[in-house]
Order: sequence, then C-alpha cells, then structure tokens
Amino acid sequence: MADLQVELEETDSKGRYVYRAPGGEEAEITFSRVSPTRIIVDHTGVPESMRGQGIGEALAAQVVEDARGKGIAIIPLCPFFKAMAQRHDDWQDVVEL
Repeated sequence: MADLQVELEETDSKGRYVYRAPGGEEAEITFSRVSPTRIIVDHTGVPESMRGQGIGEALAAQVVEDARGKGIAIIPLCPFFKAMAQRHDDWQDVVEL
C-alpha cells in the first residue's frame, strides 16, 4: 500500500484522512482538534470490500507522519487506531497511550 493516495480534509476543529478507491468507496480516519498541539482520533472506517489490504494501517501511518511533522500529539479513542499504536513502538513519540 506504499502508493496509497491519502487526502487530508479539515476544518478548524475536525478533519479526516480519506482514501478513495477507484470504484468510489472511501476509507477514513476522523479526528477532532482539542488544542493547537493535540488531536483525538475517534473513528476508523474501512468498507468490507477494502478490508485485509492494509488500508486502515496506511491511513493510521499517515496520521502519525503528519502529526510528527506538525508537532501534534494524538489521543487515540478509536479502538482500531489505539490497537495499531500499541503494536508500533515507533509511534510512541506522538501517540498518548
């Protein structure tokens, strides 16, 4: 999934990372901004047809990469994102577990 095209859509207080499949289906991770330096990841949604392809993990990795670049800490309320963060010791610099 290295060539996964992930887009960031955000407003002042909310946002999402989204992958759009060629057929039009979308996978997403949503977040809320709680301060200029902290976000809460609250939902991951991957359609059944996209599961098992690493799309959810690729979205999560993009959130982590962007957080590092912007100096933002992530509070993982989403069970999927939290489970991924627990498996990735290298994410602990930005994820508050």
